[in-house]
Amino acid sequence: MAEKLHSLAARWAAPVAALGLLAACSNNPNGESAGDAAATTDSATTTMPADTASAAAPKPVQPTGAKPAWGPSIKPEMQAVIETLAGLGGKPIETLTAPEARQQPTPADAVMKLMQQNNIPMPPVTADTMSRVVMPGVKVRIYTPKNATGPLPVVVYYHGGGWVIANLDTYDASVRGLVDQTGAIFVSVAYRQAPEHKFPTAHNDSFGAYQWVLKNAASFKGDPANVAVAGESAGGNLACAVSMMARDKKVQLPKHQLLVYPIAGYDLNTPSYQRNAQAKPLNKAMMGWFFDKYLRSAADGKSPLISLVSANLKGLPAATVITAELDPLMSDGQMLADKLKAAGVPVKFQNYDGVTHEFFGMAAVVPQAKEAQALGGGELKAALMK
Repeated sequence: MAEKLHSLAARWAAPVAALGLLAACSNNPNGESAGDAAATTDSATTTMPADTASAAAPKPVQPTGAKPAWGPSIKPEMQAVIETLAGLGGKPIETLTAPEARQQPTPADAVMKLMQQNNIPMPPVTADTMSRVVMPGVKVRIYTPKNATGPLPVVVYYHGGGWVIANLDTYDASVRGLVDQTGAIFVSVAYRQAPEHKFPTAHNDSFGAYQWVLKNAASFKGDPANVAVAGESAGGNLACAVSMMARDKKVQLPKHQLLVYPIAGYDLNTPSYQRNAQAKPLNKAMMGWFFDKYLRSAADGKSPLISLVSANLKGLPAATVITAELDPLMSDGQMLADKLKAAGVPVKFQNYDGVTHEFFGMAAVVPQAKEAQALGGGELKAALMK
């Protein structure tokens, strides 16, 4: 597996640097690329290889087998991603240690392979990046639209991975897509992960990074008075939790919160957990594994920072909540949207049929991801332009 990925990296070094797809399988849990360094330009600004223009025409992305039993409504492009991921030979996350799990192939790897196989070009690099250490053990990657003069709105972004796996590179495509949609600066946070760092470490790190952005936005062309938050999966949980922590600590509230299939509760028996117990790439057993690794005890699962659907949500910023039909967390997102509305928070909720957890960053191959990025980015942009 390592040799296969090394071979792919050699062939696709420049475009992968643009999206950070292969770096997700590196030994660095924080997703530090070769060019990442404090307050320096990131290697992710690499341009496309010279022979890209002469590549063959793109081919439609199509699955090769029957639809999985757990996903009879799965869209063809989404099914192709799942099939390709299975072909990369990963082991079930819930059977592994955390260090082993961090070495497994990711959906981002599957997307990259599909793009290669189908001659789909990498999108142009439209943002420059640099990294800064914002507090002990916590690094951020700052994405700034090319040729930006500022001051620009800022979105603090939190990646997924159950607070245990994945890194900045795994979710690089999501961030770049949202930068393109909003024209804002994005600050992607590499919070410390479990089981090395248990609850509430990731939450405290995330709030600390948010406070750092408020204090330092002007130093990277950002507008400290115009800051929002966004996140996927565990990152969606963190984004909403940061909003609650800001409210409770009387810190400047985010202008908006984009919550993509957020973890919003500790109940593994919701309708979507039951319906999508065997789904891929996220299933019920994996979520149990994530909770076991991050939480100190079951009592932590009842914390309002974990069980968002049971928290006091009054006074939070307007939210956009995006979910996927074939995802154990679909009910979490739907319930959170309903609870936010009941608390008087303006909410835009959108579920996407036929797609799975992690679809949001797959705009290069999954049409619904492109639609979701346009929706989420549009809602963020509207809030930040007020």
